[in-house]
Amino acid sequence: MTATTTPELVSYEDALATYDPVMGLEVHVELGTKTKMFCGCSTELKQDANTQTCPTCLGLPGALPVVNEIGVESAIKIGLALHCEIAEWCRFARKNYFYPDMPKNFQTSQYDEPIAFNGYLDVQLEDGEVFRVEIERAHMEEDTGKSTHVGGATGRIHGASHSLLDYNRAGIPLIEIVTKPIVGAGERAPEVAKAYVAELRELIKALGVSEARMEQGQMRCDVNLSLRPHGQEKFGTRSETKNVNSLRSVERAARFEIQRHAAVLGAGGTIIQETRHFHEDDGSTTSGRVKEEAEDYRYFPEPDLVPVAPSREWVEALRATLPELPLAQRNRLREEWGVSAHDMQSILNAGAIGPIVATINAGADAVSARKWWMGELARNANEQGVDLGSLPITPEHVARVSALVTAGELNDKLARQVIDGVLKGEGTPDEVVDKRGLKVVSDEGALNAAVEEAIAGNPAIADKIRGGKVAAVGALVGAVMKATRGQADAARVKELILEQLGVEG
Repeated sequence: MTATTTPELVSYEDALATYDPVMGLEVHVELGTKTKMFCGCSTELKQDANTQTCPTCLGLPGALPVVNEIGVESAIKIGLALHCEIAEWCRFARKNYFYPDMPKNFQTSQYDEPIAFNGYLDVQLEDGEVFRVEIERAHMEEDTGKSTHVGGATGRIHGASHSLLDYNRAGIPLIEIVTKPIVGAGERAPEVAKAYVAELRELIKALGVSEARMEQGQMRCDVNLSLRPHGQEKFGTRSETKNVNSLRSVERAARFEIQRHAAVLGAGGTIIQETRHFHEDDGSTTSGRVKEEAEDYRYFPEPDLVPVAPSREWVEALRATLPELPLAQRNRLREEWGVSAHDMQSILNAGAIGPIVATINAGADAVSARKWWMGELARNANEQGVDLGSLPITPEHVARVSALVTAGELNDKLARQVIDGVLKGEGTPDEVVDKRGLKVVSDEGALNAAVEEAIAGNPAIADKIRGGKVAAVGALVGAVMKATRGQADAARVKELILEQLGVEG
């Protein structure tokens, strides 16, 4: 039996009872440069097919590449943030293979001389445990074009009637970050894989070198996995699940492959070293092609590019520009905000750390900033299926809403209406307040009149309150709030009701 004839999957628990998983994660990050890695073509992809190309990125005879300086700078920043050594001298190589989305029939990459190597990234798991992932290398290369397979049922080349090729993406700068074998994670291996990619994404975004949007292909992960029996030192044969593009899918792909490998090995079969496709609908993987080894790519030094030799002064200058790393920032903020590890994880998962910090910097207190971003705004983002950062409201807007509440000009109910108005494009918080007439009724005369009316209209409830059942005051508060269209301060209304009834609160 081989890996292509997988028996029924064994349970995850049974797989871990016999085998130790060994993982290797290869993450490709598209850099946010304005031009491609080796030519001056724009990296803007929302253009007609094959309009962002030139003789260089199409590999036409006589066209010579030039290295993108910002691409090199971004690679160094990533390497430094991953605690890597930065090479004093490195060069590009040609990775030769024929594939329709490679117009040159080779990929300009780095082989045995990467720009960054021998680093690590600490990742925090859901329960707060920190797991260190060792980094083998981070190297520069270029992206391929895009193939669209037409006529088949799966969108893949098998069964398609024809394929369309768009080379706009060919040549966009990529950084490939490769881990050393990840061992010792045991049953938590899929969780470690997800946490690593999540932490790496936060780091890339903090550096400002890429938006790292996995759903748009700006960051994608290849999940290498093998199993070895408990007590065995030698690694098993690995499979490589290609281009996994969400955190949840990284975890699911690792889990599925653990179960699949265990099923094949438990039935006496052998694992084929191959690439595999991940299927979002059911979390399974299917065979792609037999995996090549390095010698199959016939690497040789790129003759048209000079070596890259970043000076130590440049490297140290870039080191000085690095922001606080995401894990260190979260630990600091958790202490400053007084929240639990679980709450901070929720804030991270919601993508709310940046907006909350920016709102605090705009003048709001930490409690109210968290409340609005993790409450009303997170609800809106979930309903619309977008990221928090995509909502048409700024941290400055949220800070202003918070200030209006603190000043007593809005209560929470009115503040939610103001946020709704801002999200609907009705203007700034102050403009929405004016247009909708949402300020709290603070005139004591008007409030006293509303309280008198509520008491007169509900004599039985008033008598209960006078008789000592102070909890019944909520009904009268509700009547006043209804009369003022929710624009009264409920706490002040309660005080006035008790005062008029001669009852101590």
